Amino acid sequence: MAEPAIVIIGAGPAGVRAAATLAKAGRRVVLIDENMRVGGQIYRQPPPGAERAADKLYGFEAAKAVSIHRALDGLAIDYRPETLVWNARGTVLDLTGPRGAERLAFDRLILATGATDRSIPFEGWTLPGVFSLGGAQIALKAQGCAIGRRVVFAGTGPLLPLVAYQYAKAGANVVAVLDTSSFATKLKASPGLLALPKLFAKGVYYLAQLKRRGVPVIEGVEGFAVEGANAPEAISWRRGGETGRIACDAVGAGFGLRSETQLADLLGCGFAFDELTRQWLPMKDADGRASERHIYLAGDGAGIAGADAAELAGERVAWTLLGDLGQAVDAARLVRLDQGLARIARFRRAIEAAYPFPHRFHGAIPDNLIICRCEGVTAGHLRFQVEQREAIEMNRLKAYSRLGMGRCQGRMCASAGAELLSHWREVEPGAVGRLRGQAPVKPVPVAETHPAEAT
Repeated sequence: MAEPAIVIIGAGPAGVRAAATLAKAGRRVVLIDENMRVGGQIYRQPPPGAERAADKLYGFEAAKAVSIHRALDGLAIDYRPETLVWNARGTVLDLTGPRGAERLAFDRLILATGATDRSIPFEGWTLPGVFSLGGAQIALKAQGCAIGRRVVFAGTGPLLPLVAYQYAKAGANVVAVLDTSSFATKLKASPGLLALPKLFAKGVYYLAQLKRRGVPVIEGVEGFAVEGANAPEAISWRRGGETGRIACDAVGAGFGLRSETQLADLLGCGFAFDELTRQWLPMKDADGRASERHIYLAGDGAGIAGADAAELAGERVAWTLLGDLGQAVDAARLVRLDQGLARIARFRRAIEAAYPFPHRFHGAIPDNLIICRCEGVTAGHLRFQVEQREAIEMNRLKAYSRLGMGRCQGRMCASAGAELLSHWREVEPGAVGRLRGQAPVKPVPVAETHPAEAT
């Protein structure tokens, strides 16, 4: 009998640990990733020839980053960097990359697709010079450059103080941090954050270092807008009856993370709405299996939990897969992995409480504000479809308005569209459904949509 074809999509912490575990167990693995080097976003490596010291790039996480970067050394893995999986159906993947267009068949698939920034539209968010937090971090890690000369970081989530600290440490001029969460919410969540005291201490350290460098951290912000004709000139903010204005030439904004789930959707995996994070997530059992039992889920693509959890979950699903193939598993190791994941889950619940997603911001969005950047769809256009054409569900709203039909396939706008629709209908966001996945999940050349037969 032929050996089962095992494919892993994503070479971040989850995908790398899964691949290493399977390879060490004697299994042949294909590891696919869009980046040119392993590490994912959190441990992103600079391009070859632009290497910098790990402690300068990753700070406290340098040892973890190096461990991930070297985890596959000496292992027999078919690693395919700079390769996009743009379609998936049944047990076949469509790829495009250095080898050109390919069609790859699999028997078992691990999705370790990671996450992207979660956006809330605000005035000025489409200006050149306004970046997502993740985009600002990529510029620093991969290219060694800042997004501007006078930078403001705004939004919420643990990534906000981290990226601001990384910029300040690198010598960039961070003029302010605008945090929509409050000191009170963080204080209330602190007992849960102590479930992982080292991670909690790092967060406190980042904030303390920003203060030491004289960077104002303004908490409890209730709204902000970027001013400028062709580029940011200033950002204005409000908090209660207080207002402020800060001159800047670049803004990094983000409101937490959203899981990358398009491939799971195309493969027919079941989804459920997660009330805590207000996102639709692919369902999985305690061992990491999706509803389609030949598919396994690990890392932030299955729910935001962070890099440490991704490493544990990647190894965990690899052991599940090995057990499903009839191979002996290390039961004691499974217990330790599950215990580690349980501790992180408690911590993550506290993080969500400390940095709540400010969904109330959507109620203040004006009709002329662009929601879907790719198609130029405004909030007013969406409201018309809801009020005049009774678009009460996300896919109907998409059909009427073209929301989510552009290059990003809803990555930037679907969350905002769902929040607006639920706000106008006065229902919970889970009641308005989710955009169905469509191929290609990212733009590809037309010439590469007709690959050779599956191999």
